[in-house]
Amino acid sequence: MGYKGYRKSKQPVFNEYSDNVDYMKKQMGIGESFDALHLDLHYAGRDMSMFLLDGFAKDKILNRLMTLLADLEPEQLEPDPLVKLIKTYLPYIEISTEDDLNKSLFWVLSGGAALVVDGIDKIIIIDARTYPVRSPSEPDLERVTRGPRDGFVETVVFNTALTRRRVRDPSLRMEYMSIGRRSQTDIVVSYIKDIADPETVEHLKNSLKAIDTDGLPMADKTLEEFLVGRSWNPYPTVRYTERPDTAAVHLYEGHVLVMVDGSPSVLITPATFWHHLQHAEEYRQRPIVGAYFRFVRFFAVIMSIFLTPLWFFFVENQEFLPAALGFLGPKESIAVPLILQLILVELGMDMLRMATIHTPSAMATALGLVSAVIIGQIAVAVGLFTNEVILYISFVAIGTFATPSYEFALANRIYRLFLLGVTAIFGLYGFIIGVALWVVALARLKSFNMPYLWPFIPFSFRAMRDVVLRAPMPLKNRRPTALHPEDPDRK
Repeated sequence: MGYKGYRKSKQPVFNEYSDNVDYMKKQMGIGESFDALHLDLHYAGRDMSMFLLDGFAKDKILNRLMTLLADLEPEQLEPDPLVKLIKTYLPYIEISTEDDLNKSLFWVLSGGAALVVDGIDKIIIIDARTYPVRSPSEPDLERVTRGPRDGFVETVVFNTALTRRRVRDPSLRMEYMSIGRRSQTDIVVSYIKDIADPETVEHLKNSLKAIDTDGLPMADKTLEEFLVGRSWNPYPTVRYTERPDTAAVHLYEGHVLVMVDGSPSVLITPATFWHHLQHAEEYRQRPIVGAYFRFVRFFAVIMSIFLTPLWFFFVENQEFLPAALGFLGPKESIAVPLILQLILVELGMDMLRMATIHTPSAMATALGLVSAVIIGQIAVAVGLFTNEVILYISFVAIGTFATPSYEFALANRIYRLFLLGVTAIFGLYGFIIGVALWVVALARLKSFNMPYLWPFIPFSFRAMRDVVLRAPMPLKNRRPTALHPEDPDRK
C-alpha cells in the first residue's frame, strides 16, 4: 500500500495477532530504519509487541509500565483484558485505544508507543513521547526593554502551554489536526470560543482541512501560502509572532491563532495593514510615550516607502521643487545616472542583508561595518555614488529596520522599487499612478474576509483612533468590530 493510500484509508485491526504485528513492522520499516523499534514481549501468558521510535519515547515511563506488566499473572487480565490493562495495570495519564492500524502507525510516527496484545482487537496507544526542545528565550525580532523574556519554541505542546499560562479562560480552545500526507505535521488552531467569530473559525478550519499536499517543508510559511491562495501581492495577510504575550493580546481581541509544530512562530489571523505596524514595546511604556513611539514608527515606515521615489522625482523635475528644498540634488556633475545609483544601492543593501544572515553572528557586526563604512566611502570617492544617495538610502534602511513585521518590511521594499521605477519612466504621472495602484491593491486585499485596510477603508472613526493613538488600556473597552466578536465588550 502506498503512503498516500495509508493516510486516506482505514485499516481495521486484524483478527490474528501475527497479522497486526507483520503489518506494523512492514509499514514502519522494522529492520530497515535503525530508529524504528519493535519489542517482542510476553507478559501474563500473552504475546505482546510494542512499536516506538528511538529518541521520542520516554524510557523511564515505558520501563516502569513494562515492569508492572511483567508482574502480572494470566488470571489478573480476566475477564476483560483490555479494560484491565487500560484502567488498572497501565497507570498512565495519556493512554487510549485505536481500532485502526494506520491511525496507530500515525501515533507511533508522532512519538507515541503502540502496544499490540494477543487476543485484544484494539491497539493500545501510550502517548509517552518527548521532543528535543530548546529553552524559551526572547525573540530576536520582537525585543522589548521591559517585559517577559520567554518566546515560542519549535515544539507545539510547549507553545500551547505558554499561551495557556497567559489565557486561563475555560473557553480557550486548542483544536488539533495534522496536515501533510507524508509529513503529518501537527497543527493547533487556538481561539477563545466566547469571543472569536464562529464563521471565521470555521472558515479557517475548513481552509486547513482542504490543504492537500505531501508535506509542509517550511512549516508555517508553507501553510500560509496554502491559506492565502495564489496571490502575487507581496503584503502579508497573516501576522507572525514569537511572543506569547502578543499572541494572548490577539486572542482576547477575537483573532484565531495557528500553531505549527517545528516552528517558533505563530500565525495570527486575520491581520490587517495596521497590525503589522504594532509592537509590544508601545504597550510596555506609559500611554503618551507609547503614542510617541507609534508616531515615530509610522513616520519611519512612510519614509522607507516614499523617501527615495520622492527625492528622485524632485531632483529630476526641479520645476516642482519648492524654494525651501532647493538644497536637494547633487550640485556636481555625476557620471552614473541617479536611478541607476538608487537601484544599485538597493541591491547592495539586500546583498548585505543576505550576507549578514549567512555570516556567523560573531562576524556579522564586522561585516556590516566593513560594507557600510569602507565600501560606502570608497564608492563615493570614486564617483560611483553621490553622498545624497547614500544618505537617503540610509534613512530608508532605518525605516525598514523600524518596521515591526519583517514580512511587511520586505513587501514595502518591493513596492518602493516599483514606485521608483514608474516614477523614473513616467515622472509625476508615474508617481501618482503608482501610489494609486498601491492603495487600490491594498484596498482590494482581504485577510479571511476582513478588509486589509480596515479601519481606514472602510472607515471607522473609533477604530482608526485606536490605530493612530496608543490609548490607555482602561479606555480600550471594545473589541475590533471588523472581527465580529461574540463578546464585543471588554468590561
